Amino acid sequence: MSLHSVRVRFAPSPTGPLHLGGIRTALYNYLFAKKHGGTFILRIEDTDRKRFVDNSESYILETLKWCQIEPDEGVGYGGSYSPYYQSKRGNIYRMYIDKLLRKGHAYYAFDSDQDIEKKRKEYNHNGFTFSYNSRIRMSLNNSLTMTKEQLHDKLLSCSYVVRFKIKPGEKLKMYDIIRGTIIVDTDYLDDKILLKSDGFATYHLANIIDDYLMKITHVIRGEEWIPSMSLHVLLYRALDWTPPHFAHLPLILKHNGKGKISKRNIDNLNYPIYPIQWKIPKTKIIIPGYRELGYSPEAFVNMLALLGWNPGVEKEIFSLQELISFFSLERIKKYGVCFDIKKASWFNKKHLKKEDVFAFLFEKIQTRSILCKKDYLWKVIHLTMDRIHFIHEIWEHSFYFFISPSFYEANFFSKICHENTIDQLDQAKTLLCNININEFTSLNLKFLFQKTKNKYKIMQLFRLALVGVLKGIDIFIILEMIGKEESIRRIEKLMNQIKEKI
Repeated sequence: MSLHSVRVRFAPSPTGPLHLGGIRTALYNYLFAKKHGGTFILRIEDTDRKRFVDNSESYILETLKWCQIEPDEGVGYGGSYSPYYQSKRGNIYRMYIDKLLRKGHAYYAFDSDQDIEKKRKEYNHNGFTFSYNSRIRMSLNNSLTMTKEQLHDKLLSCSYVVRFKIKPGEKLKMYDIIRGTIIVDTDYLDDKILLKSDGFATYHLANIIDDYLMKITHVIRGEEWIPSMSLHVLLYRALDWTPPHFAHLPLILKHNGKGKISKRNIDNLNYPIYPIQWKIPKTKIIIPGYRELGYSPEAFVNMLALLGWNPGVEKEIFSLQELISFFSLERIKKYGVCFDIKKASWFNKKHLKKEDVFAFLFEKIQTRSILCKKDYLWKVIHLTMDRIHFIHEIWEHSFYFFISPSFYEANFFSKICHENTIDQLDQAKTLLCNININEFTSLNLKFLFQKTKNKYKIMQLFRLALVGVLKGIDIFIILEMIGKEESIRRIEKLMNQIKEKI
């Protein structure tokens, strides 16, 4: 098969928002398709109507768009293999159900939920695990144990499901691109339901029919589907179809490696697991995603790509086009990978663009009616850029270049509220006043204050006066940037605050 004919699909269920594992599956499918000039398809697998959640579909589409990994075909994009909703393909599935029944690969089962539960309790009581399989199916209420006349009457009067008939006694050999050869003993497989009592096909049947009819060449999905792989391969065989290539992705684990990240444990996590915000339909509670917390799509996708895949080079920062160029299924890890939120924010820092930070800061000072030359603004960004991980943090780390601090660090301020501090500030202020404005540079200021007594204490007082807290860039650069007059004004302001306190 030519790799130029690659067709892959991302097939989420509309049962809520995508989490990190789901969107990573979409990303890997997208990267693989683009690497080989193939087609990336979006299909909605909505046969489980009981778990349907409003707004899930629009969330999926918006997430893919934000991540810049939009499909070439499928829901919202059109294509030659519509409909791309499983719920609208019932007649197609029924046709193949009938084929499986005719060929003896499937059978009708009339056992009620109560019947099954009773059997399960019986088995549990005797220390066994109940499984609807080749060992016991002939003792249950299904078409394999009935005459044609009995079956006809049952079909007219009772609800039923259709089950796949597993042939025992085979060591089924399968191949996974990531994990290699997998062998399963069919004696231990149960007869899965293919058609539910509500008339909807199950995921197992619908997905293999859709994959075949939509000419899917590679099925790239999470490792939670490995136990279902044998059933899917057997279904392909029963329908006389060649199965696609399979690749099962490793789990994304919590940072401590204990358990996978999932929507079920979101309340116990102190970091986001959704790409974009999700509004819970019933409560209207909004759960923020990476987008709302300030991550760029480029950084998010870069982080996600390396969460289970190794490009084979030391480089870690990639554009989307570079990820496409480097990507291969063979370099995906077999085992679970731990998620690290600190690493995620580091990726965002590395993807920050000075132009975007400039635009944000420019808008910030405009809303405050602060007049500022663009050259000055660029200098501020160059001085503070390495201190931030997110664009919205720039104001916190640069406000003192534009406005006087509105408060002082409480603990340090209370320690310096005495006459001696006022004397020290007054002497330092006098030194600044005596410097020619043309010589008011960081180098000159540094040289001048190196000769003063209590140099370290004076620098702390200056920082408190100019910034309000004991952090920030080199204090002499701040003095030069804001200028002589503003520096003196802020020192006087601190002196007055101390005087009021004492």
